[in-house]
Amino acid sequence: MLFPLLQIAIVSALLVYFGQWRRNMRRRNVQSWDGLLGQLRSDWSARDLSDQFLWKEGLNATTDDIWQRLDGPKGLWAMFQNARVMLEMADYAKRNSSELNPIDPMILEALRSDAMQIRLCVLMALGQYALSKATAGVKVNAFRAASLYSGMAARMTILLQDHAALVLPDFVAAM
Repeated sequence: MLFPLLQIAIVSALLVYFGQWRRNMRRRNVQSWDGLLGQLRSDWSARDLSDQFLWKEGLNATTDDIWQRLDGPKGLWAMFQNARVMLEMADYAKRNSSELNPIDPMILEALRSDAMQIRLCVLMALGQYALSKATAGVKVNAFRAASLYSGMAARMTILLQDHAALVLPDFVAAM
């Protein structure tokens, strides 16, 4: 008697999950550029991470400096959310690119990889922070996430500069 109820519960949970996943995909595919820009976290800016943020990859600070510039877990969480938004921006750019000016698939793959690595580093850093506050391991993961975030933002800027120069000022202002 218990086994059929368990099967029904599992199948129901899977149906709900796939229904939500499909709804989110549909929502994502009809999203506008302004809607994506509006999703970037405006309460935290990554401009403090580097002197030439958005134009050049790399950081010129120590792990302790980056932790302070991130404002601890607040900046990490903002990077986690913005990485997802920039990933959606890359997908938007791909969907709306013209046949005459196609987007290099390597750039898109690099952006996807960066977003996933950023999210993983942030989750690891937040998990470590929850267990032991701001230790060296937390700061190293935060530094790695910030470095990846800086590179991803620079690649996104190059992508927009080459394929959608009209929206670049909005992206720079939102970051």
